[in-house]
Amino acid sequence: MRVVIHLLIAFFFLVPRCAAIEISYWSSSNTEEIKLAKILVKKWNESHPDIRVKMQPIPATQSSEEVLLSAMVSKTTPDVCSNILPAIMGKFTKSGAVVNISQFPDGEKTVISRSGAELANRFRSGDGNLYQVPWKVNPVMLAYNKKLFRTLNFPPPKTYSEFMNVAAAINQDVDGNGILDHWAMSVSIKSVWYQRLFDFYSFFAAATGGKTLLEKNNPIFFNESGVAVMKFFREGFRRHYFPMSGFSGDIFVEGKTAMSLVGPWIIKYYQRINPDFEFDFTPLPVPDHYKGPVYTYGDPKNIVIFSTTKHPKEAWAFVKFLISREADLKLLEIANQIPARVKITEDPYFRDFFRDKPILKKAAAQASYIVPMDESPHLVQILDIISRQFEAAAVYGVIEPRKALKEAAENVKTIYEYW
Repeated sequence: MRVVIHLLIAFFFLVPRCAAIEISYWSSSNTEEIKLAKILVKKWNESHPDIRVKMQPIPATQSSEEVLLSAMVSKTTPDVCSNILPAIMGKFTKSGAVVNISQFPDGEKTVISRSGAELANRFRSGDGNLYQVPWKVNPVMLAYNKKLFRTLNFPPPKTYSEFMNVAAAINQDVDGNGILDHWAMSVSIKSVWYQRLFDFYSFFAAATGGKTLLEKNNPIFFNESGVAVMKFFREGFRRHYFPMSGFSGDIFVEGKTAMSLVGPWIIKYYQRINPDFEFDFTPLPVPDHYKGPVYTYGDPKNIVIFSTTKHPKEAWAFVKFLISREADLKLLEIANQIPARVKITEDPYFRDFFRDKPILKKAAAQASYIVPMDESPHLVQILDIISRQFEAAAVYGVIEPRKALKEAAENVKTIYEYW
């Protein structure tokens, strides 16, 4: 009997116990978010020894979107990723590459209680389900040089007319050599699809009270608001309020432009390269006749669980931790980015943080009025079409703005007819 007991004890210690479940997690590759991810993963692992999370930044050999799409094809996607651009969600959902969050018993409730029904609904797929969890937003706003505006005795512009008036005062040939030394605002002249998210698309959202480019796969950007936006940028380039050449460095911080189209991600950068630079945020200017809240592009990044996971329930538990109040406060503190949390500035949990961060508080307030991107497998192509027309109509003026948008809308319709 004693021998049997000894044998049982030896067997117990020799046979390996059940290993902890391991979940792979890809974060963004920027410095602040890597730091954030390491802190959050460490805290999770300390309190969840049975569900270990292994974190790594998205491989930076190419764009994040290309890496993720390539991983989707090769079925090497992680369990969880928090760097999902909604523009590529159409490809993921169409191929069944992501888990339906709505299938979890508390999936809908968790997302809506944090982000609100309006924002959550903007991220729904065509079948009515949620395949992405709203995580963070970076509302595109108008940053302005406070010192310069004080000198000129101008308030930040709220309308197109006000913008043009202040721009006329800013554009100066200080040296008297016939060359402009200051411009109103820098607008990218590159015909790259994602650049239009920060100028044409953001201004379109503002001018329309929160519309996106598509409605049931029909282009709706060819309307009076869209034309007004294109005309605004055309007028700015025509009057040389926007520089036509590239510059090294940041011309806004260097004082060469008075305004810049940016989001809260830029705050730490500005403070790092020029701690004495005085700037502030204000909503984007809108057409003179516009009434109502000013929307903008939210520059969102969301969280998904990929279908390659072997542990969807455990992955969902980790995702819920990533969108907890504790994790959201760390996102604010470390990355200066805004959690997709409804009425966050009114939440007592975040009150102390915002008390000393007035600029971030403005960005967080703007986060209540943002639009994402349409979920479409053709969205990059659609933005590329708009970008080419923006270059022709707004930057170089070789085509009339109304005609440019009309042609762009027709091209988008063709995409949906044949693909």
